Amino acid sequence: MELGELVGTGRSADVYAIGGGRVLRRYRREVDTAGEAAVMAYVAGHGYPVPEVYPDESDATDLVMGRLSGPTMLRAVVDGELTPEEAGAIQARLLRRLHEIPAMESSDPADRILHLDLHPDNVMLTASGPVVIDWCNAGEGPPALDNAMSALILAQVAVDPEFAFARTARSTLVALAAELGGDLDVGEPLDRVKARRDEDQGLTEREVGLLGEAVELVRQLR
Repeated sequence: MELGELVGTGRSADVYAIGGGRVLRRYRREVDTAGEAAVMAYVAGHGYPVPEVYPDESDATDLVMGRLSGPTMLRAVVDGELTPEEAGAIQARLLRRLHEIPAMESSDPADRILHLDLHPDNVMLTASGPVVIDWCNAGEGPPALDNAMSALILAQVAVDPEFAFARTARSTLVALAAELGGDLDVGEPLDRVKARRDEDQGLTEREVGLLGEAVELVRQLR
């Protein structure tokens, strides 16, 4: 498959245009793209906004998807097209909407599909509305884990004195927490996602070192 323009890059993958209104997300290590594609197709079947997936054209390290047009929510905030408060509220509503979808495999009726990496840089603002991308961390479980993870990711940025948009991240976090209200459990769920972030090989040693302060910030807001 011939790769075209590099249209996006992240910690674990790069995204290339491949024509026909499609992009190829190429991971730098072997991952389960079949599982990621299955989750995306499943939530799309429940009306959740995700890119279209082409599993027949994908393999262990490549995931073919429909190309989206529009900025990430983070870019829109940085460019002044969206306020941090609006971004936090949109993120909370996307989490709530996702958690209306039953789990695919779990027998626990309380479990739901979880994104586990839903933050402003993983939301594209298209002409038809926000679309959630990057489902490689998705799983199943109690919604409180997903809510806590999104809050903790924002908090890690908010407590980083070297990050240019730390204040913006804090404002987004405040709005997210306010919108989620009691659905943001800062007890065991927050401890569990901190442990998960502690073991995340994609984080730098410095980022892991900010987790304790980030957890305290989330707890202060609640």
